[in-house]
Amino acid sequence: MASLQADDFALFGLPRRFALDVAELDERRKALQRLAHPDRHVAAGSAAQRLAMQWSVRINEAWQRLRDPLRRAAYWCELHGVPVQAELNVAMPAAFLQQQMQWREALEEAGDAAALQALQHDIERERQARLQALARAIDENADPHAAAGEVRALMFIERLLDSLQARLDQAASPKAH
Repeated sequence: MASLQADDFALFGLPRRFALDVAELDERRKALQRLAHPDRHVAAGSAAQRLAMQWSVRINEAWQRLRDPLRRAAYWCELHGVPVQAELNVAMPAAFLQQQMQWREALEEAGDAAALQALQHDIERERQARLQALARAIDENADPHAAAGEVRALMFIERLLDSLQARLDQAASPKAH
Protein backbone atom coordinates (compact mmCIF):
# COMPACT_ATOMS: atom_id res chain seq x y z
CA MET A 1 0.00 0.00 0.00
CA ALA A 2 1.00 3.61 -0.50
CA SER A 3 1.90 5.89 2.39
CA LEU A 4 -0.82 7.39 4.59
CA GLN A 5 0.44 10.75 3.29
CA ALA A 6 0.04 9.79 -0.40
CA ASP A 7 -2.44 11.89 -2.33
CA ASP A 8 -5.86 10.33 -2.93
CA PHE A 9 -5.13 9.48 -6.54
CA ALA A 10 -1.87 7.71 -5.65
CA LEU A 11 -3.56 5.90 -2.78
CA PHE A 12 -5.98 4.34 -5.26
CA GLY A 13 -3.37 3.88 -7.96
CA LEU A 14 -5.19 6.26 -10.30
CA PRO A 15 -3.92 9.06 -12.54
CA ARG A 16 -4.57 12.62 -11.39
CA ARG A 17 -7.53 13.21 -13.69
CA PHE A 18 -11.07 14.50 -13.51
CA ALA A 19 -12.49 11.64 -15.55
CA LEU A 20 -12.57 8.56 -13.35
CA ASP A 21 -14.35 5.27 -13.69
CA VAL A 22 -16.46 5.25 -10.51
CA ALA A 23 -16.92 1.47 -10.68
CA GLU A 24 -13.13 1.02 -10.81
CA LEU A 25 -12.75 3.46 -7.92
CA ASP A 26 -15.27 1.46 -5.89
CA GLU A 27 -13.47 -1.81 -6.64
CA ARG A 28 -10.13 -0.34 -5.62
CA ARG A 29 -11.68 0.95 -2.40
CA LYS A 30 -13.01 -2.48 -1.55
CA ALA A 31 -9.63 -4.08 -2.23
CA LEU A 32 -7.82 -1.51 -0.09
CA GLN A 33 -10.36 -1.88 2.71
CA ARG A 34 -9.90 -5.66 2.69
CA LEU A 35 -6.14 -5.17 3.13
CA ALA A 36 -6.52 -2.55 5.84
CA HIS A 37 -9.42 -4.01 7.81
CA PRO A 38 -8.48 -4.04 11.54
CA ASP A 39 -9.76 -7.62 11.96
CA ARG A 40 -6.98 -8.80 9.66
CA HIS A 41 -4.44 -7.44 12.14
CA VAL A 42 -5.73 -8.87 15.43
CA ALA A 43 -2.75 -11.17 15.89
CA ALA A 44 -0.31 -8.30 15.33
CA GLY A 45 -1.44 -6.40 18.43
CA SER A 46 -3.16 -3.15 19.28
CA ALA A 47 -0.63 -0.87 17.54
CA ALA A 48 -1.15 -2.70 14.25
CA GLN A 49 -4.91 -2.52 14.74
CA ARG A 50 -4.73 1.25 15.36
CA LEU A 51 -2.67 1.68 12.20
CA ALA A 52 -5.17 -0.44 10.27
CA MET A 53 -7.98 1.76 11.60
CA GLN A 54 -6.07 4.86 10.42
CA TRP A 55 -5.74 3.26 6.99
CA SER A 56 -9.46 2.49 6.90
CA VAL A 57 -10.33 6.08 7.76
CA ARG A 58 -7.83 7.42 5.20
CA ILE A 59 -9.19 5.14 2.48
CA ASN A 60 -12.78 6.19 3.19
CA GLU A 61 -11.92 9.90 3.22
CA ALA A 62 -10.06 9.61 -0.08
CA TRP A 63 -12.88 7.58 -1.63
CA GLN A 64 -15.49 10.14 -0.54
CA ARG A 65 -13.43 12.93 -2.09
CA LEU A 66 -12.69 11.14 -5.37
CA ARG A 67 -16.20 9.81 -5.99
CA ASP A 68 -17.76 13.29 -5.94
CA PRO A 69 -16.93 15.24 -9.12
CA LEU A 70 -16.79 18.67 -7.45
CA ARG A 71 -14.77 17.50 -4.47
CA ARG A 72 -12.43 15.60 -6.82
CA ALA A 73 -11.93 18.69 -8.98
CA ALA A 74 -11.37 20.96 -5.96
CA TYR A 75 -8.85 18.45 -4.61
CA TRP A 76 -7.07 18.33 -7.98
CA CYS A 77 -6.85 22.13 -7.94
CA GLU A 78 -5.36 22.04 -4.43
CA LEU A 79 -2.80 19.47 -5.51
CA HIS A 80 -1.80 21.90 -8.26
CA GLY A 81 -1.42 24.86 -5.91
CA VAL A 82 -4.76 26.56 -6.61
CA PRO A 83 -7.20 26.05 -3.75
CA VAL A 84 -10.79 26.79 -4.75
CA GLN A 85 -11.53 28.83 -1.61
CA ALA A 86 -15.18 29.25 -2.57
CA GLU A 87 -16.02 30.99 0.70
CA LEU A 88 -13.28 33.59 0.18
CA ASN A 89 -13.25 33.92 -3.60
CA VAL A 90 -16.77 34.70 -4.76
CA ALA A 91 -15.75 36.79 -7.77
CA MET A 92 -17.53 35.43 -10.82
CA PRO A 93 -17.95 36.68 -14.37
CA ALA A 94 -20.78 39.21 -14.69
CA ALA A 95 -22.67 37.05 -17.21
CA PHE A 96 -22.69 34.13 -14.79
CA LEU A 97 -23.90 36.31 -11.92
CA GLN A 98 -26.65 37.70 -14.15
CA GLN A 99 -27.71 34.17 -15.05
CA GLN A 100 -27.77 33.26 -11.35
CA MET A 101 -30.04 36.22 -10.60
CA GLN A 102 -32.37 35.26 -13.43
CA TRP A 103 -32.57 31.68 -12.19
CA ARG A 104 -33.22 32.83 -8.60
CA GLU A 105 -36.01 35.11 -9.80
CA ALA A 106 -37.49 32.32 -11.91
CA LEU A 107 -37.35 30.02 -8.88
CA GLU A 108 -39.19 32.55 -6.72
CA GLU A 109 -41.79 33.21 -9.42
CA ALA A 110 -42.38 29.57 -10.42
CA GLY A 111 -46.02 28.91 -9.64
CA ASP A 112 -46.26 25.18 -10.17
CA ALA A 113 -44.29 21.96 -10.52
CA ALA A 114 -44.19 22.25 -14.32
CA ALA A 115 -42.46 25.64 -14.12
CA LEU A 116 -40.04 24.28 -11.51
CA GLN A 117 -39.24 21.25 -13.67
CA ALA A 118 -38.63 23.43 -16.73
CA LEU A 119 -36.25 25.57 -14.68
CA GLN A 120 -34.55 22.45 -13.33
CA HIS A 121 -34.03 21.23 -16.89
CA ASP A 122 -32.37 24.54 -17.88
CA ILE A 123 -30.10 24.55 -14.84
CA GLU A 124 -29.17 20.87 -15.30
CA ARG A 125 -28.21 21.62 -18.90
CA GLU A 126 -25.88 24.39 -17.68
CA ARG A 127 -24.52 22.08 -14.98
CA GLN A 128 -23.61 19.47 -17.62
CA ALA A 129 -21.93 22.08 -19.80
CA ARG A 130 -19.92 23.30 -16.79
CA LEU A 131 -18.91 19.73 -15.89
CA GLN A 132 -17.65 19.26 -19.46
CA ALA A 133 -15.71 22.54 -19.24
CA LEU A 134 -14.26 21.38 -15.93
CA ALA A 135 -13.16 18.08 -17.46
CA ARG A 136 -11.46 19.97 -20.30
CA ALA A 137 -9.76 22.37 -17.89
CA ILE A 138 -8.30 19.46 -15.91
CA ASP A 139 -7.80 16.58 -18.32
CA GLU A 140 -7.00 18.43 -21.55
CA ASN A 141 -5.54 21.77 -20.46
CA ALA A 142 -4.17 20.98 -16.98
CA ASP A 143 -5.31 24.48 -15.98
CA PRO A 144 -6.02 24.64 -12.24
CA HIS A 145 -7.08 28.31 -12.38
CA ALA A 146 -9.78 27.62 -14.98
CA ALA A 147 -10.79 24.47 -13.12
CA ALA A 148 -11.14 26.37 -9.83
CA GLY A 149 -13.40 28.90 -11.54
CA GLU A 150 -15.59 26.12 -12.90
CA VAL A 151 -15.75 24.46 -9.48
CA ARG A 152 -16.93 27.73 -7.91
CA ALA A 153 -19.58 28.15 -10.61
CA LEU A 154 -20.73 24.58 -10.14
CA MET A 155 -21.00 25.13 -6.39
CA PHE A 156 -23.41 28.01 -7.06
CA ILE A 157 -25.37 25.80 -9.43
CA GLU A 158 -25.50 22.91 -6.93
CA ARG A 159 -26.89 25.21 -4.21
CA LEU A 160 -29.48 26.52 -6.64
CA LEU A 161 -30.47 22.97 -7.63
CA ASP A 162 -30.79 22.08 -3.94
CA SER A 163 -33.15 25.04 -3.43
CA LEU A 164 -35.11 24.06 -6.51
CA GLN A 165 -35.39 20.45 -5.34
CA ALA A 166 -36.68 21.65 -1.98
CA ARG A 167 -39.38 23.62 -3.79
CA LEU A 168 -40.27 20.58 -5.90
CA ASP A 169 -40.46 18.42 -2.77
CA GLN A 170 -42.65 21.03 -1.11
CA ALA A 171 -44.94 21.16 -4.15
CA ALA A 172 -45.26 17.38 -4.13
CA SER A 173 -45.97 17.07 -0.40
CA PRO A 174 -49.56 16.32 0.68
CA LYS A 175 -49.73 19.66 2.57
CA ALA A 176 -49.21 21.51 -0.69
CA HIS A 177 -52.45 20.14 -2.12
